[in-house]
Amino acid sequence: MSRHIQVTFDAHDPQALSSFWRDVLGYVHPGPPGVDLPEGADPLAAWDDFLARVGVPEEQRNTRSAIEDPDGHGPRLFFQQVPEDKVAKNRVHLDVRAAPGLQGEERMAALELECNRLVELGATRVRRHEPAPPMSAGFIVMTDPEGNEFCLD
Repeated sequence: MSRHIQVTFDAHDPQALSSFWRDVLGYVHPGPPGVDLPEGADPLAAWDDFLARVGVPEEQRNTRSAIEDPDGHGPRLFFQQVPEDKVAKNRVHLDVRAAPGLQGEERMAALELECNRLVELGATRVRRHEPAPPMSAGFIVMTDPEGNEFCLD
């Protein structure tokens, strides 16, 4: 039997980092438990209201955040606040499949377009790896706003 997974990120600013990854992946912030969000409602504002209602002090309201695949297929991503900085290369990173089925220059052009979009969202471009068939179709290494490495693949 296969298992569902959740990927957890340590973060200084869970809400900002979850919003970045939401926009990268096309995910959504779920609403608070027991709250039916009307169409177009801001789930982060709903969380703020919910946390205030249940007595969570304002300084503790950005200690965690989560995003989910709206289609229910991808893993849930959870972001938890930690005091320490990232000090080394991640041992696990995400590969964002931004050019499925494409090869060669067409693939790399699609990766470059996505790279530019993500830089506008706050990512940093690290380096480009050219295609090296048959073992690599080419990819771009990036970091998210808090320095976590990921690849556009």
